[in-house]
Amino acid sequence: MWALRRTSIRLSLRVFANYLLCIVCRNQALSNNVGTSRVKLMPNTLVEYEDAVPDSHQIIHARFLSKGHTFYRTGNAFQKFTVSRRELSSQADASSTKDDDDDAMEIEDQLTELDADGDSVDSETDLLDGDEDGGKPRDELELSDTESDPAEKKSESGKSRSELFKAIVNVSGLSVDSALDKWVAKGKELSRKEISSALLNLRKRKMFGKALQVLDWLESNKKLEFTDREYASKLDLIAKLRGLPNAEKYMEHVPKSFKGELLYRTLLANCASLNNLKKTEEIFNKMRELDFPITPFACNQLLLIYKRIDKKKIADVLLMMEKENVKPSPFTYKILIDVKGLSNDIDGMDQIVETMKAEGVELDHQTQATLARHYASAGLTEKTEAILKGIEGENLKDNLWVCPTLLRLYAILGRADEVERIWKVCESKPRVEDCLAAVEAWGRLKKIEEAEEVFEMMSNKWKLSAKNYSVLLKIYTRNKMLIKGKDLIKKMGDSGCVIGPLTWDALVSLYVQSGEVEKADSVLQKALQQKRMRPLFTTYMTVMEQYAKRGDVHNAEKIFYRMRQAGYISRITPFNSLAQAYKNAKLPAYGIRERMKADNIFPNRSLSEQLAQVDPFRKTPVSDLLD
Repeated sequence: MWALRRTSIRLSLRVFANYLLCIVCRNQALSNNVGTSRVKLMPNTLVEYEDAVPDSHQIIHARFLSKGHTFYRTGNAFQKFTVSRRELSSQADASSTKDDDDDAMEIEDQLTELDADGDSVDSETDLLDGDEDGGKPRDELELSDTESDPAEKKSESGKSRSELFKAIVNVSGLSVDSALDKWVAKGKELSRKEISSALLNLRKRKMFGKALQVLDWLESNKKLEFTDREYASKLDLIAKLRGLPNAEKYMEHVPKSFKGELLYRTLLANCASLNNLKKTEEIFNKMRELDFPITPFACNQLLLIYKRIDKKKIADVLLMMEKENVKPSPFTYKILIDVKGLSNDIDGMDQIVETMKAEGVELDHQTQATLARHYASAGLTEKTEAILKGIEGENLKDNLWVCPTLLRLYAILGRADEVERIWKVCESKPRVEDCLAAVEAWGRLKKIEEAEEVFEMMSNKWKLSAKNYSVLLKIYTRNKMLIKGKDLIKKMGDSGCVIGPLTWDALVSLYVQSGEVEKADSVLQKALQQKRMRPLFTTYMTVMEQYAKRGDVHNAEKIFYRMRQAGYISRITPFNSLAQAYKNAKLPAYGIRERMKADNIFPNRSLSEQLAQVDPFRKTPVSDLLD
């Protein structure tokens, strides 16, 4: 029976991979005359492609599986891609469409959280579903393959397990050292179990800075003997807060005996979440060199980054999974569903769902929400509402944890009546996530007063974080409500919130929307002086794009330089804006191609056209006459 299931899994991977490879073949032929065109997934079904190109994809698949085979794609947009038993590598292909760039900017610096079963949750889905773990407890590190002790999970909500967390969050200022010193001075227990619970709660609330301080204190004061889990947890937090270079430096100091698979896949997940294609492939290859097993988790990290940056490579990963007998996890299917949905291939998306069902993989509410989002984008209202009714169940009061998902999705459909109905069900005893989803939903429906009313109720009921405030702040930004936005930020400061990257980003956008670019730049410069946190990629780009529109080369170069200082490199979007600045200024851009080459970036069609116009050595009819 298992042999039959494994065969069907291999066939499903092969079919989907072959489908994507055929798309590459067809677009490759089209691209020979274009050079820098981007290969896109086309909205066709698997059956159509199997009938249309039965031979070419079989040849490609056979060549792909051969040991040491090099798979070439012609044209400037296609990169050298090598797959052997031990290696997966490519030249970093930064070429993308504007949609890909926008998607990358949107999820920039939103580092992925990791499920207890080892699968990474994509930030796009997180933003849609809100309560990403559906109310279920998660492992502190959230990277382990092993299940936590059931008795430990059962006691997780106990009073004794929340005391250390309360002591940490209630300490004044940013430092947690004093809270931990007092804890020890009082003779209170500082067990691994207590520490794990505190770190879990800090992570769930995105309080990564405090979590890192806890681990720093424990390590420096030798209050806990670190295992691979603690080292991996600290590595993850350093990557989130201080960037990949600092995470790699920390990894060098980890004792060799603890540099196992857990540490490497922690780094792999952070590389993927930061859209660092070159580094993600480098770490993946390193894991193979060290003879770590190829797991669904590692493959999913490749699928995630290729989904955002280079969709045509997804087929390569699926074929590698087939070759290495790697069984797709439920999250693998979720990624593939999202890939098909983003390419508007609804039929293909439905076929993946059918494959999941055939394999006995349950469609959880998060997967259903992703399906509903893509159905809504395709204008399939009836299908969307059918899924939402399924998520809701027969009695919503028995499934209150799905309210955030329903609120957001009904808002996407423009159903104010349903948003109001769902909100009334949970209004009597709402959770923070319910309120945040309601604020987002009313904001999407442009019902600002209703959004403000819910937010006011929240602020009276709970002490809100900067992340909570950012939800309403984004609504003010989208609606160009500068005065209200500034008042809300002042309220944040008065309430004791730490002003950080999300607030900076919203304030910069507010000023830009109001035409006050210099003030937006001033906010960015002040943010750069905060050594503990760095501004988001989108914050830099918001200001840089405005300077580019003006043809202000000096300030565009200044922002470009500061982005690189912050670690935002190997991205095509800043080069797009920089070329636009030179073009609008009608100035030649000396050495810009060389700068891109140094970053291993290759231009797409639109950027190539811009670079041709700012090329100082460009030949024109006039220049030919003068020569």
